[in-house]
Amino acid sequence: MRNNAGRTEERLIDIVNGWIAREAPLLPILNEVQASFGHMPENAAEVIGRALNLSRAEVHGVISFYHDFRKEPAGRHVLKICRAEACQAVGGREMADHFKRLLGLDWHETAADGSVTLEPVYCLGLCACAPAVMLDGEVIGRVDAERAEEIVHEVRT
Repeated sequence: MRNNAGRTEERLIDIVNGWIAREAPLLPILNEVQASFGHMPENAAEVIGRALNLSRAEVHGVISFYHDFRKEPAGRHVLKICRAEACQAVGGREMADHFKRLLGLDWHETAADGSVTLEPVYCLGLCACAPAVMLDGEVIGRVDAERAEEIVHEVRT
């Protein structure tokens, strides 16, 4: 039986092989790795770099540039809170602080029980309905203290 590291590397190679013949395959490969594992495995930059003739540092630079690529798996729910100016202008900072207090988390943290990961995001495109959050890919506008408490209850149960 193969160990987890061997299976991880095999899966990484399979993903790379599915994209390697296409032009500019790095981002599609990284997106599929993230979707497949839920995070970037420790050896991803090395395996991908070797296959694409890139240095591990070059691949790591791309991974670290994009905030959606994670080093650790996210919680069962991902709550992204808009930090852009339109949301800030109508109470977004206070709403974000309220979420942080309710969840007992700071940015980029995952609850100890694995229920939720809290992340900042810079514009959800819902400026007319600010302040806004995104829960598991669903955008929610006009979030007030009461709605924040409902959202926290939802992710904790």
